[in-house]
Amino acid sequence: MHVLAILQMMALLTLANGAPVVAKKIFGGRFSLPLDCRVRFFDGRPLFGTSKTFRGIAVSILATTVGAPLVGLALTTGAMAAGAAMVGDLFSSFVKRRLNRPPSSQAQGLDQIPESLLPMLACRDMLALTVVDIVLGVAIFFAGELLLSRLLYRAHLRDEPY
Repeated sequence: MHVLAILQMMALLTLANGAPVVAKKIFGGRFSLPLDCRVRFFDGRPLFGTSKTFRGIAVSILATTVGAPLVGLALTTGAMAAGAAMVGDLFSSFVKRRLNRPPSSQAQGLDQIPESLLPMLACRDMLALTVVDIVLGVAIFFAGELLLSRLLYRAHLRDEPY
């Protein structure tokens, strides 16, 4: 087991998922163009929804890339982790829209697994992660995100206290 690599990934995932939340509080509605440009899927529902923005994706990738060296990782590892986390987040949003759930609604498991599993898989060779490391990392992220989102809600940085 690679404890340091798992902790480094948790730091990157925290940055990748937290940066858009902080950016929303700082900028409000400014620069918040929806990533799907309000396009509807063939089922008539939004592709991703208004809470997935170009600003959020850009801030996530920038913050995680810049933050990677602070935890001893290469810039490219940070960019890869953030990009994969955002793909996982977009996948979750896409599925939630198909299930007719509103933007920013909670779907335990669907909200945490893709946005932690995809980055862990994307960075597995860079960090020599094993299957056990990845499973443990996803489990830690799952539990940690539930706890952290409640703390962010209490700090008025998150709108919902999942």
